[in-house]
Amino acid sequence: MAAVVAAQFFFTTQDMMIKWLSGEYALHQIVLIRAVVGTLLILLVFLPLEGGISALRTQRLGMHLMRGFGIVIANLAYFTSLISIPLGEATAIFFIAPVLITALSVVMLGEKVGLYRWFAVLIGLIGVMIMIRPKGDVFNAAALLPLIAALAYSLVHMMTRKMGKTEKASAMAFYIQMNFIVVSSVIGLVCGDGKWADPFSPTLDFLFRTWLIPSWQHLLIMFGIGLLTGLGAYFISQGYRICEAGAAAPFEYVALPMAIFWSISFFGEWPDPISWLGILFIAGAGLFIFYQESKRGSEIASGRPMPRNR
Repeated sequence: MAAVVAAQFFFTTQDMMIKWLSGEYALHQIVLIRAVVGTLLILLVFLPLEGGISALRTQRLGMHLMRGFGIVIANLAYFTSLISIPLGEATAIFFIAPVLITALSVVMLGEKVGLYRWFAVLIGLIGVMIMIRPKGDVFNAAALLPLIAALAYSLVHMMTRKMGKTEKASAMAFYIQMNFIVVSSVIGLVCGDGKWADPFSPTLDFLFRTWLIPSWQHLLIMFGIGLLTGLGAYFISQGYRICEAGAAAPFEYVALPMAIFWSISFFGEWPDPISWLGILFIAGAGLFIFYQESKRGSEIASGRPMPRNR
């Protein structure tokens, strides 16, 4: 449980640091440096623990690439949303993922979901609707981005469950990082000169602004982001390795108060009362699903609600 809490500290701190840099650097420049650091951690630390380079051999390369692409989409949608909405609210909306995983497990994996858990799915969706409500006369479409990220991650989780019996965790993490490196490099080569950037659109500017040579302070922050991602991945894996999923998974929800703390402390972004209500609905639905699956003693369908390589 302590390992899971530590992992959420690393992940939410990484999110805060990326949001902090989002005013100066393109998203995929940050992601490329993060992925390179993450890959080095996998190759030098995690891979030797799982049999060395032979762990990367796979007969399911296509699924690895599809899974990695899904994580790239989740990453893109989630971090792009941070330009326009507070970190705490983005994290709260993303936590609809365990609810979506529960629903998708019925359709894609043929699992049985009882009436109580369907009720929790409904409550979670109501919470999301509260969070993405129109504010004033203008609907903030950016609030949909964490929902898209959650859906992409939920689909990735379905593939993870199908692959988990034959593929090493280090191999799955390695191929995800390779997806990040390839996609980010291609984007940098195609539009790293800023030709598609729009200074009047914060979202497009974050995605396509000119790639810059970072100052040494910012470069250290980017390396720190990569280290935080690697440490988070290690601690979350350790938590689920030595603790029952039903006992460990609810502790992932400490990410919500942590993200709200970072949001308030660094950016002065306080959730309004209606947002607090949406956060309560989403967190309550997810925790209730964890409780029901733990009570049933079954393998938890949403045992990993947070994306390990966001």
